[in-house]
Amino acid sequence: VQLQASGGGLVQPGGSLRLSCAVSGSIFSVNALGWYRQAPGKQRVLVARIITSGGSADYADSVKGRFTISRDAAKNTVYLQMNSLKPEDTAVYYCWGRRTSYNYWGQGTLVTVSS
Repeated sequence: VQLQASGGGLVQPGGSLRLSCAVSGSIFSVNALGWYRQAPGKQRVLVARIITSGGSADYADSVKGRFTISRDAAKNTVYLQMNSLKPEDTAVYYCWGRRTSYNYWGQGTLVTVSS
């Protein structure tokens, strides 16, 4: 399974971005997909994840109500819609997938929230 992330960039506080992660093959080849982020000097943490078959999702408390994760089976892609962005959302965002106990990682995409 290969994951290809895109969509990062520079945005002003309060703005929006949408990250995309293309999955090689079907999204159902993994059990779950999601996004982690790593800010400078900090550990990588879970932002949001979604179960590929059922579509249920969960979020880090820090992004609830602002971020939405979704998947498009026809496009084999998972998205992270990020609204009301804050400077503390600045980080490298990594696409993640899991099949049974194995984790897959895409390359990171940098999101910078700054005026």
